[in-house]
Amino acid sequence: MKSKTTLAVVLIVKNEAHNLHQCLTTVAGWVDEIVVMDAGSTDKTREIAKAFNAQVVVNAEWPGFGRQRQLAQSYVTADWVLWLDADERVTPELRDAILTQLQIPPDNTLFALPRLSWAFGRFIRHSGWYPDYVVRLYPRTLTSYEPAPVHEKVMIPHGAQIIRLKGDLLHYPYKDLRHYLSKSAHYAETWAQHQASQTKTISLAQGILHGIGCFIRMYVFKAGFLDRQQGLLLALLSAHYTFTKYADFWVRTHAQNPSGQQAQPP
Repeated sequence: MKSKTTLAVVLIVKNEAHNLHQCLTTVAGWVDEIVVMDAGSTDKTREIAKAFNAQVVVNAEWPGFGRQRQLAQSYVTADWVLWLDADERVTPELRDAILTQLQIPPDNTLFALPRLSWAFGRFIRHSGWYPDYVVRLYPRTLTSYEPAPVHEKVMIPHGAQIIRLKGDLLHYPYKDLRHYLSKSAHYAETWAQHQASQTKTISLAQGILHGIGCFIRMYVFKAGFLDRQQGLLLALLSAHYTFTKYADFWVRTHAQNPSGQQAQPP
């Protein structure tokens, strides 16, 4: 008789003490293993993880999001992997859907979770944000994350199927506007660094066009206006982020003084 299918929850974190307890509370008691890969926290993140009997591994030499996830998965021993971020919460409905599937797990299958995000005072149900299906549940030996430094995704093996689960994964990505701007600036910088390493050519005009397109797509075509003032704010902020990452790349490749020193005014 086949033994019970085991499940591990895996997170990569840094200074997530304000989030981690609430996150792990939603999986405590029904998963078999918790692996937390810490990137050098200076708060109580590790202590909180250990209170949930998590295996805590530290890798402060940041290799990028994708490679950090790959490293974290290498410590998993359970049959299946469920990826979470510290600012996410598993609802009871999603928990039940996961456990039902793992009673007789299908072969060559990955599961996508519908993510519902809270931003600036409300859950965002339009703007292209919901249902934000993210592939987060799969057999440990089937695949892993790609090595991208940012915006990393799970690699989908050839011939594998993706099944969408019911039950929301709640997401609380931003504490306030300053937190949003800080995170988006970090993502923009990482994206620009990666693009510059690929020796690609990008113009400021591309940044402007992509930014405008981002706003129209989110606010009009994806009905961001139905998210009221929060929808307008998110569309504007997303357009700003889109332009900023192109501008950062342009500055890196066009505005550097050949001598490596700050240029002096004439």
